[in-house]
Amino acid sequence: MRILMVEDETNIGQFIQQGLKEAGYAIDWVKDGQLGLDYALSINYDAIVLDMMLPGLDGFSFLRELRRRRILTPVLCLTALDTVGDRVRGLDVGADDYLVKPFAYPELLARLRALLRRPPLQTQTILRIADLELDLTTRKVQRAGRSIPLSAREFSLLEFLMRHPNQVLSRTQIGEHIWNIDFDSESNVIDVYIGYLRRKIDKDFQAKLIHTIRGVGYQIGLEAADY
Repeated sequence: MRILMVEDETNIGQFIQQGLKEAGYAIDWVKDGQLGLDYALSINYDAIVLDMMLPGLDGFSFLRELRRRRILTPVLCLTALDTVGDRVRGLDVGADDYLVKPFAYPELLARLRALLRRPPLQTQTILRIADLELDLTTRKVQRAGRSIPLSAREFSLLEFLMRHPNQVLSRTQIGEHIWNIDFDSESNVIDVYIGYLRRKIDKDFQAKLIHTIRGVGYQIGLEAADY
């Protein structure tokens, strides 16, 4: 397993580097945020250990750019920034875990092992289909650069569709995920909300993204499934 560590404190960096080598990991260590991002974009790492207060590029900007480039490498933030706000911000911009300094090395190692076991499926903070973007952090939606205001329920429905691009989702699947497990599949509420989304997402655009698959359900993508 190959690990990238971006840490500007020499003593901490040497300590982690030695420990990870002894644990059998290959480790690249850089002390500058921009250089670390260059490494992360050019090499396929299994995990990244990231300080947040860095020269060149701070950790929050590092994470934001990494996820914008759709790099899904698991990231463990290791930092002295210990407020709830700092942790929330770090996780919201794309971190998978957050460990505050000072730390116990066995815990760092255990958290890394946990990240390496976990498939990096939910690390992106922006979902995209064609020119449609949904930002999970700011809860903003735009198409072709145009902002599209959505209600909370409309946002949840669009998010669920966009997490399953080009897949045909039944009304029961949609209802149980967006409403509740006791959802009445005979209700027309899903069709109503799909109609709301179509008017906001597709009406003013030539390419239609939301498709009805008759007798099956709904799909989002550039082309409708052939049934």
